[in-house]
Amino acid sequence: MAQLYQRTYTRRELAAHTGQLSQFAGVRLMTLDDGVERGVRMLEFRTGSGLRFTVMVDRAMDIADCEHNGRAVGWHSPSGFQNPALHQYEGEGGLAWFRAMSGLIVTCGLDHILFMDEDDAAQYHYGPKKTVKSSLHGRVSTIPARLTGYGEAWDGDECILWAEGIVAQSTVFGEDLHLIRRIEATVGGDDIRLTDRVVNHGFYRTPHMYCYHINVGHPILAEGARYVAPIRDVVWAAHADTYQNQNVGYRTLPAPQMNFHEQVWQHDMAPDADGKVRVALVNDAIGFGFAVETLKSQFPAMYEWQNLQAGHYALGIEPSTNHVYGKQFARERDELIWLEHGQERRYDTTLRILPDADAVRTYCSRIADVTPAPEADYPVPSGLFPKIVREG
Repeated sequence: MAQLYQRTYTRRELAAHTGQLSQFAGVRLMTLDDGVERGVRMLEFRTGSGLRFTVMVDRAMDIADCEHNGRAVGWHSPSGFQNPALHQYEGEGGLAWFRAMSGLIVTCGLDHILFMDEDDAAQYHYGPKKTVKSSLHGRVSTIPARLTGYGEAWDGDECILWAEGIVAQSTVFGEDLHLIRRIEATVGGDDIRLTDRVVNHGFYRTPHMYCYHINVGHPILAEGARYVAPIRDVVWAAHADTYQNQNVGYRTLPAPQMNFHEQVWQHDMAPDADGKVRVALVNDAIGFGFAVETLKSQFPAMYEWQNLQAGHYALGIEPSTNHVYGKQFARERDELIWLEHGQERRYDTTLRILPDADAVRTYCSRIADVTPAPEADYPVPSGLFPKIVREG
């Protein structure tokens, strides 16, 4: 059944009230046509509940805009949704990635995440290629997808809005990894469901690392907003040597700051009985929140990114396949994922709008029931990185 406008509709009843479903909900393909965004294909999803979001087909099918009943959720950075043709992956010493960083989700991978890296390339058996150089957070987010389909699919009286595409990160004498991404939302619903499969399409044994940079902005992020998560240990903080200098702890967020330097934590999260990790950013003052649900087995690590500089104001929820120290650390601990030809890794993630005070309260209670988070705003990082054991 479709839950719309304070009542429940069968498929037949909904059809009787309009000539096309698009009056209430749907998926529409469009192309941006101005400035640095010119030429970027975008899919607009509307569920009819007030949830609207856009998927950038030409930017790895990442999610750009997101709003609910006119209230923004996804972050817009100064860079805009830059056309990938303008991107210089290796520019600025590997930091040019920031010139294409914007939106609710920016995907990191497929063979590298985190800071710049130079890694042994022996697996590619090509003499002139001694190493693989990687810039910040990897290549995938500025690769256009091949759109394989989108639309509405009815299952009885339930209608699913969907889109699917393939993003190929491929080269000669190197990786040939394909991201197969499917995005779904239910008509009348407040959830976005993301199903990713990363497949080694090539015949070299290839490393794989993966992370979502999920960026929430104002008005959910605001003075007094709370980061709510089942944190059983604060493992690491990038700013541990100057922990309280900016007067911002992990849990309660301030208004936009001047001359703020980003702060990053790695938390070890406790999963619930179903193996899920739920993290939320909530604004109690307006009764509005946003949550991310992942599987601990798929994303064993979780980062919290605070970019509270005025004009940049964002909070990042970042599930990751690996600890924050990156590829070499993963190699040394035998935690790096290697994919042979045809092997794949799957990632199932739900992004959930918490539309009112009751939803916020219920969801925060659900998280608290898993494990109590540290009460201190500045928990001392333990430095204890749990061993990552892969399933399958």
